[in-house]
Amino acid sequence: MLYDCATVADRDRGIAAAVEAAKSGELVVFPTDTVYGVGADAFTSHAVTQLHHARGSDRRVPPPVLVGSRHTLDGLTYSLPRAARELADAFWPGALTIIVEHSPSLTWDLGDTGGAVAVRMPLHPVALEVLREVGPMAVTTANKLGSPPPLTADEARDQLEYAVRVYLEAGPALDPAPSTIVDVTGDVPRVLRAGAIPLEKLRDVVPDILDGQD
Repeated sequence: MLYDCATVADRDRGIAAAVEAAKSGELVVFPTDTVYGVGADAFTSHAVTQLHHARGSDRRVPPPVLVGSRHTLDGLTYSLPRAARELADAFWPGALTIIVEHSPSLTWDLGDTGGAVAVRMPLHPVALEVLREVGPMAVTTANKLGSPPPLTADEARDQLEYAVRVYLEAGPALDPAPSTIVDVTGDVPRVLRAGAIPLEKLRDVVPDILDGQD
């Protein structure tokens, strides 16, 4: 089912349907501040498996986790590095993905995480409403592996079809540039993927951050 979030009534119905579907272990597609994503409850193992099957991706490769609140990051980690806290405070919600060591007590099965997880809080009101109701969600681009990332929910539906229970349409993605990825699990934070947030802005917050070539 595709819901057009252009009107308040349809948006409310769509978000309620997406929340119910995600909590029931089904997949939903919603907009983010980059491209459209397909998501599953991060703590429902069969839903994460279904996410990989829908995209044709490797179950062993862990998807990023999106959150609806900056404070959720504290709950996912045993000890949050200062750099991660400063970066999240400066750039969340927004196009910054932070790789942190997740708490070993978390009851999720995202794949071969190696004890680390990529976390982001997107800057999109529809995504944030869904995430705040569902909680942390495993989310990746809403496309078949090897196909172009969708800029609308309708484009995502063309690729994922009936594998997804609810599609939330909120118009074309305005900035399809990928998020910048920063790894804070080592002694010095390092940019693993250049993206929407340039290195210069990151260094305004964490001066010793390294880029991927350093």
